[in-house]
Amino acid sequence: MLPSFFDSVLQLIVRTSTDLPPDVRASMSTTLHAEPADTRSGQALTIIAQNIDLAVDTEGAICQDTGMPTFEVKTPVGSNHIWMRQQIRQAVAEATRRGKLRPNSVDSITGKNSGDNLGPGMPIVHFEQWEQDGIEIKLILKGGGCENVNAQYALPVELPHLGRADRNFDGVKKAILHAVWSAQGKGCSPGAVGVCIGGDRTSGYTHAKEQLFRTLDDVNPDPRLAELEASIMATVNNLEIGTMGFGGNVTLIGCKIGVINRLPACYFVSVAYDCWAFRRLGVTLNASTGAIDRWLYRDPSHPIVPMLNQAGFTRTGREVALRAPITEEQVRSLKVGDVVLVSGRMFTGRDAVHSHLMKHDPPVDLRGSVLYHCGPVVVKDGEAWRVTAAGPTTSIREEPYQGEIIKRYGVRAVIGKGGMGAKTLAALQEHGGVYLNAIGGAAQFYARTIERVDDVSLLEFGTPEAMWHLTVKDFPAIVTMDAHGNSLHKDIEQESGQHLEQMTV
Repeated sequence: MLPSFFDSVLQLIVRTSTDLPPDVRASMSTTLHAEPADTRSGQALTIIAQNIDLAVDTEGAICQDTGMPTFEVKTPVGSNHIWMRQQIRQAVAEATRRGKLRPNSVDSITGKNSGDNLGPGMPIVHFEQWEQDGIEIKLILKGGGCENVNAQYALPVELPHLGRADRNFDGVKKAILHAVWSAQGKGCSPGAVGVCIGGDRTSGYTHAKEQLFRTLDDVNPDPRLAELEASIMATVNNLEIGTMGFGGNVTLIGCKIGVINRLPACYFVSVAYDCWAFRRLGVTLNASTGAIDRWLYRDPSHPIVPMLNQAGFTRTGREVALRAPITEEQVRSLKVGDVVLVSGRMFTGRDAVHSHLMKHDPPVDLRGSVLYHCGPVVVKDGEAWRVTAAGPTTSIREEPYQGEIIKRYGVRAVIGKGGMGAKTLAALQEHGGVYLNAIGGAAQFYARTIERVDDVSLLEFGTPEAMWHLTVKDFPAIVTMDAHGNSLHKDIEQESGQHLEQMTV
């Protein structure tokens, strides 16, 4: 067989998880300089830039949600796809064991995590034969927050703020703008979208995701689509959604559109959204040995230019220090826009924990606590656990539970990304709580605020869904929902909706 194939695939996985490709780095560098440093988006971008540098320096996961690994493999005629798939699966399991991928494969019926990122349908591997001698493998790691803001439209359709989207390029443009507006900060903006015009519901999404394998700086070979892509990019940032949905000048860093044929009765526009942590790389392999002949998207001979010239979160002196347990008086003194530095005990809790707390008492005393919407990447050092990546997950999934959990257990601060809804906002106001928006994708940055793992509860849910007991120091976040009924997320959604209505399509 190919003696170096496994090692080459493993190297591709590790590099994709830890090192953004140059075209994405360049776009994020441009975005960093497009936002004033003292704005909410500017502060968030400083953290993002430092996180990108840290991930490369330590070979750590850029974002703790390493997503659904999707491989696109092209092979010469006669290659053994069965063997290659086995090797790819083994490489995914090994990367997971090393902490370069988070265990993300969950049984859809039982909820049990496989622990190795393997299982029916995972990872995704698409094979294609070509009449070339070498083997090409491309990999994209696209997280759950991005997947949840994917969108598909069946034209014609009535769209809020935009009216009717017909079966033409104007209708397609309306659908794309609506998808970006709907995502707000939930998909870790500024993001990029891959779009497919046509196909059926399945092929449309697949082709949309394939567009994300294009570089952000390329030009569509179809002049009609090139014009449409340019038109979207010239318009979309006027939404002023900004980084993390905080408001700002850059909401989208790329729009890539493909087209495939459709049925006469169907006109689908499928939108695959990807976050700023746009993890996509590829390699070409020697067909005899499986060794890497060439990297795609990056040139290893060119040195990586750091995103920032200085290290550390830039402090203004206006930050509010919070130490858990937090009092109601402290929480009610905070207002939207405040930057806080959290220290002390923090507990993680995602979907499984929230569902559990609706039926069972918590395994710890949550009065005055900080509840962090986070599924970290953890590794075991002897008998102790160590967190290697720990950014926030999208909070809106916990909206059905959060208000009741605040009421029952006295949680004072909830940390996540993308904001929450009316039920949570009402609970924060009634019971004295605050929502703190951390910077999505900044998994290396936040891991360094964790001094130690004190314990873990509910480990039977799997490491991403367990309740981790953490001690943190100076964990920075922005108050985006306060105890006075104010929500930055609601304000930005309304304001960007008004901008959407004013756009000429």
